Amino acid sequence: MSTTPLITLNNGVTIPQLGFGVFQIDPDETADAVVTALDAGYRHIDTAQMYRNEAGVGEGVRRSGLPRDEVFITSKLNNDSHDPEAAAAAFERTLDALGTDHVDLFLIHWPLAMVSDFVETWHAMEEFYRSGRARSIGVSNFQPHHLRRLIDGSTVVPAVNQIEVHPYLTQAEARAFGAEHGIATEAWSPIAQGKVLDDPTVVRIAETHQRTPAQVTLRWHIQRGDIVFPKSVTAARIRENFALFDFELDDVDMAAIDALNRDERTGPDPDTFDYVP
Repeated sequence: MSTTPLITLNNGVTIPQLGFGVFQIDPDETADAVVTALDAGYRHIDTAQMYRNEAGVGEGVRRSGLPRDEVFITSKLNNDSHDPEAAAAAFERTLDALGTDHVDLFLIHWPLAMVSDFVETWHAMEEFYRSGRARSIGVSNFQPHHLRRLIDGSTVVPAVNQIEVHPYLTQAEARAFGAEHGIATEAWSPIAQGKVLDDPTVVRIAETHQRTPAQVTLRWHIQRGDIVFPKSVTAARIRENFALFDFELDDVDMAAIDALNRDERTGPDPDTFDYVP
């Protein structure tokens, strides 16, 4: 079984570079999917309060028989809980749902800059970190200007920024800002919800390596240093997405995929997306 590379975060915690995402997996199917993923070799599970399947993640980890410290679990703060007191209550609910006394990474899911003060929310997150109940804390969907404001008003630099990244949205500016400040980049929607799988460049490279377009795209993420977590409920696809470590893209392949960038999002723009409870 292949071993996933580890990335060391800015607080010394290590995170498996390839994880398993459970976005849009039905809560009733989540535990089975997590068991399948862990059996395939994944040791990193990414969930969120918004996904409503944290309990299934916890059940899947327990059913796997793996020790808790061998599985890296991420969850994210819901958009209706940015108030520090609400955030504290929501964090407790996450621990209860997962059935664990800590998470390995806890993120602010969206900045919601037009309706909330995410710096105050971050101060609550810092308390979760200091208590040890969140081994690492970070953010999701933050742009460089959000991160500058956060860093200027806080003492703990986010360990990660989880953002939409794929060949049609390479996020050069956000990734460069993260690298400059020791913030690892995590990629959600890594295959652009399937849109890149029919791209002629990706298909050609996949044929050259006798791999699937999804494997080539995920390998592109791995080689550029992104932390990535594909999602599937199909056992064969879960295993296929893990088979990334016995081939390598050359510089020409990487440059060709880089050149596909269109600055094209599949999800909301963080500068305009806001949730009003």
